[in-house]
Amino acid sequence: MPREYRTIEEVSGPLMLVKGVEGVKYNELGEIELANGERRRCKVLEINGTDAMVQLFESSAGINLSDSKVRFLGRSMELAVSGDMLARVFDGLGRPIDGGPEIIPEFRRDVNGQPMNPAARNYPQEFIQTGVSAIDGLNTLVRGQKLPIFSASGLPHANLAAQIARQAKVRGKDDQFAVVFAAVDITFEESNFFINSFKETGAIDRTVMFVNLANDPAIERIATPRMALTAAEYLAFDKGMHVLVIITDITNYADALREVSAARKEVPGRRGYPGYMYTDLASLYERAGRLKGKDGSITLIPILTMPEDDKTHPIPDLTGYITEGQIILSRELFRKGVQPPIDVLPSLSRLKDKGIGKGKTREDHANTMNQLFAAYARGKDAKELMVILGEAALTEVDKLYAKFADEFEKKYVSQGFDADRSIEETLEIGWQLLSILPRSELKRIKDEYLDMYYQG
Repeated sequence: MPREYRTIEEVSGPLMLVKGVEGVKYNELGEIELANGERRRCKVLEINGTDAMVQLFESSAGINLSDSKVRFLGRSMELAVSGDMLARVFDGLGRPIDGGPEIIPEFRRDVNGQPMNPAARNYPQEFIQTGVSAIDGLNTLVRGQKLPIFSASGLPHANLAAQIARQAKVRGKDDQFAVVFAAVDITFEESNFFINSFKETGAIDRTVMFVNLANDPAIERIATPRMALTAAEYLAFDKGMHVLVIITDITNYADALREVSAARKEVPGRRGYPGYMYTDLASLYERAGRLKGKDGSITLIPILTMPEDDKTHPIPDLTGYITEGQIILSRELFRKGVQPPIDVLPSLSRLKDKGIGKGKTREDHANTMNQLFAAYARGKDAKELMVILGEAALTEVDKLYAKFADEFEKKYVSQGFDADRSIEETLEIGWQLLSILPRSELKRIKDEYLDMYYQG
């Protein structure tokens, strides 16, 4: 039986102090009933003896302290999960917003979840094809991996996120594949872009969407990624599906964390973010992976915009520690018209070697990947030299490398946001580009593969 209290002491912004409570727990949900019968929801942030500090989900306007009562519900935030969640759109608290019926739950799951026991984890090793050459060919995504995309304001990370969500697939198997897409603190325009993008291509049928809009309260932003991961855990470990979770934008999530922390008057850490942000981000990211004895898997692509394009900012910095690599978007490539503007040299997928090769992609993949990296790096150096000393200072081979770098950006990295390339197409384009260089320069590729694929 929920306990009711008429002991609201004070309201300060999104926070409210309730006195004389008993048996109330951290993270417990509550309901405030106003004098006119209107109800608003809240969550317990702190317990100090018999005082409970609660955070409101909605506005605190109109709450009369003496006429309002608080009811604690005895449970933390939960998500109703069921196989019917696919092809549906929910708000940041798991309520349907697509005009469809309420979900009839198979289970109700606590959204805070449980971290995976490291001893129960299986090593990520199967290839996931995203259809994006710069990822599949050079920074391969592996099932069960956490691979963030580091973007910056004004760069088209939303288009890339939608493209990966539409195109991602596990090859050569009839395994069920699903996408859980969570958008945190976005505008109506962006929300419509994502929803329409999935509906037009039919990708919505295998997608669960959680949309938290910019005018929703900060506390909902903190809940949205947890809702998405709870849905993913159900689909992966109860239903045996392979789930790709895309969360955009982690920066908005961290800013909401800072806002709530400041309201609670906690001691700030770097740049005003709470000192526990590392732990908090880890509690999200570490819910992805593969479990021994379970068929399903959760692969996570968190997307974050780096404030002031700064890789050392706390959000990308801490994310880089917890995840297995990063895909970095470049403003310079974006200005050149490269779509998607993925800067392959500083990007890294630490598990790429586990997901490529014979039986997974193709036997020449590792060799060509290394050769493309080396040739592009040398080509960029040659172009820099050309800017300083002029073209006459370059050797004939250096000129070929400079040409290679330009063609590589135009044909390999730049493919637009609608092209869905198979890994074979990506490898083929790689070989076409390598044929710009003389065979004697391709020292990182075995002779047997050169005999089979080199077109020079």
